[in-house]
Amino acid sequence: MSRNKYVAYVSTYTIGQKDNYGIRIYDVDMEHGRMTEKNQVEITNSSYITISHNGRFLYSITDFGVEAYKIMPGGDLEVVNEGTINGMRGCYLSTDYEDKFLFVGGYHDGKITVLRLREDGGIGNITDEIYHKGLGSIAERNFRPHVNCVKMTRDNKYLCAADLGLDHVNVYRLDHVNGRLKPIDMIRSEQESAPRHMKFSKDGRFLYIVHELKNYIDVYTYEERDGNPEFEKIQTISTLNDYHAGGSAASALNISDDFKYLVSSNAGDNSAIVYGIDQDTGMLTKILCLPISGDYPKDANLFPDNRHLVSLNHESNTMTFFTVDLEKGLLVMNGKEIRVDQPNCIIFHKLAE
Repeated sequence: MSRNKYVAYVSTYTIGQKDNYGIRIYDVDMEHGRMTEKNQVEITNSSYITISHNGRFLYSITDFGVEAYKIMPGGDLEVVNEGTINGMRGCYLSTDYEDKFLFVGGYHDGKITVLRLREDGGIGNITDEIYHKGLGSIAERNFRPHVNCVKMTRDNKYLCAADLGLDHVNVYRLDHVNGRLKPIDMIRSEQESAPRHMKFSKDGRFLYIVHELKNYIDVYTYEERDGNPEFEKIQTISTLNDYHAGGSAASALNISDDFKYLVSSNAGDNSAIVYGIDQDTGMLTKILCLPISGDYPKDANLFPDNRHLVSLNHESNTMTFFTVDLEKGLLVMNGKEIRVDQPNCIIFHKLAE
């Protein structure tokens, strides 16, 4: 069995709660597929968290902007500093592959903010701010810019920004010296499909985009040709079972530790879905789509050994646990739920030996 020790970080909203513990830290029992809370971090409304690519720092959205933490040997978090994003509260953040810049996506104001990162992992100055331009407020949700995800291509050249309101992904070239973004391309999705989250394959050749309102994942090939990014769609696959009625919204998008599986989730349908990833073609095959015994699975993720799955149920304030058999396509409840208020996302983190 794996001797690696893991912790899990769970980000939560704190609005209307008795405390301001926006991040909870859990010890992970890989053998039994369970988690035990070991610590909490005081931070308001942690809507999303990310870990630097060198594995040393964790960054979180908070009400006033972003906050940086050093990951301690046992997995606890020590505050480094905080930084303002000069706008409304963000909903997503990520670093480039050299951990020199932090990108923040703004759902409410349709803005991308780029911040420089310091040597000590701390947040530095803002290097760029880009507002996506909309088509006016025809409806509250659609046709208005809502930047919901910002992610670099794995060759660390281009930033992709999924805009759930405008139904496309803007692609920017990053200037690694001054931290500025230059618009270079656009990946268009269907109208009112709402591209929500993106992941790249391990080798960076494939891009996966989950669409919230139309409940499907698009698969694209990515390569750089003559100094420009090229994306080509090769597959569209539903996040729901065929028999499902309407009124569902796709939410999560996570790739397993070994990059062999992709996990998504559906609110309304309240299900988690696991796909196998063909390592050569990048194409997805549905393995299972089953109920998660909770309401609005905002995030769902396989444990690092792919033997268990956890669902973060935002509306029922729970995390539910399952044993998975990916050979047989089975998902079986594993122990009782853990109560956690308004959970948003989960990251498993392997501790240093």
